[in-house]
Amino acid sequence: MAVWDDLVGQTRVEEQLAAAARDADALVTAHAAGEPDPEASKMTHAWLFTGPPGSGRATAARAFAAALQCVSPDRALGGAPGCGFCDGCHTTLVGTHADVEIIRTDLLSIGVKETRALVRRAQLSPAGGRWQVIVLEDADRLTEGAGNVLLKAIEEPAPRTVWLLCAPSLEDVLPTIRSRCRHLTLRTPSVEAVADVLMRRDGVDPEMARTAARATQGHIDRARRLATDERARARRAVVLKLPLRVDDVGGCLRAAQELVDAAAEDAKQAAEEIDVKETDELKAALGAAQGGRMPRGTAGAMKELEERQKRRRTRTQRDSLDLALTDLTGFYRDVLALQLRSRSALANTDVRDALERIAGATTPERTLRRIEAILACREALDRNVSPLLAVEAMTMALRG
Repeated sequence: MAVWDDLVGQTRVEEQLAAAARDADALVTAHAAGEPDPEASKMTHAWLFTGPPGSGRATAARAFAAALQCVSPDRALGGAPGCGFCDGCHTTLVGTHADVEIIRTDLLSIGVKETRALVRRAQLSPAGGRWQVIVLEDADRLTEGAGNVLLKAIEEPAPRTVWLLCAPSLEDVLPTIRSRCRHLTLRTPSVEAVADVLMRRDGVDPEMARTAARATQGHIDRARRLATDERARARRAVVLKLPLRVDDVGGCLRAAQELVDAAAEDAKQAAEEIDVKETDELKAALGAAQGGRMPRGTAGAMKELEERQKRRRTRTQRDSLDLALTDLTGFYRDVLALQLRSRSALANTDVRDALERIAGATTPERTLRRIEAILACREALDRNVSPLLAVEAMTMALRG
């Protein structure tokens, strides 16, 4: 299985990355033999992967990192890098390669301190691999100061260092950074391609695979979660019932409270196990006594950890709410398709009765205003508005 097999519906991107991996392999081979660099190389030292959520930006970056580290003997016989089986490919894909650093954040932003540590790492020569590769999966979460720190490293990269940045769009990255990167755009995979992946690689029942792929409109990770997690399906079912519950002010406020409480519960469940483990590990590292008493001078470290955990819970709650709002947007998109008699396939066929009920009781103009209210709620959450206030404003706008 080649490293590119996890890319779904990205043929053009796969071809460009495979060509760059061959050029990178030729560069390293030429250096090892003491030969001059090959001319007209397609290999560059900074890449920017953009595309909508679920398109596989991080998957493409990790696959490219694996191809850069490929040590398959078949390369000497004309084989392409990225076999997927050699030690370089395998350790990169599972996240244990010594020369591949994969950065993904569960916080709201990536600060200057973390970025400076990455820049120092990028200046090192490969310890055993062919390249020093830094994969930054959330480049859109860099603060302005962190982006300026990163800019210097991209402007003057070490000879054997490659930066792979991922972001939803070009506008999410500083202009000075994106102008120094080679840009690749990924597209949303087709529903059929996602369903095929779920059946072939995850062993999902064909009907469930098609339903999940259709409901998530080609978002690979969400489709896999929906197809394999009963709790995710139950949570989606609750969200899709919300349009039928906002007939009066009381219903709007109750629906908003339940939506926010569900997101907070998701964040709590996700954080509990991780927080306890992190706290215990830090206490052990700081030399806490058996009774739990901390040595003098360690309060600052514990406070820093608590603040980080709090920011992570906030991010998790926002992500959970955003997922619910995405499902809600898909519901009204289907309502609009029915009202306009569009030939577009419906995403939420499992709640068709509710779709037809809403579609028959209102107008396309009203449906568009409801979609705008959901988008306004997402923007408010991005601006740190209180989740309950933002969701209450939305549900009141959705009221029939």
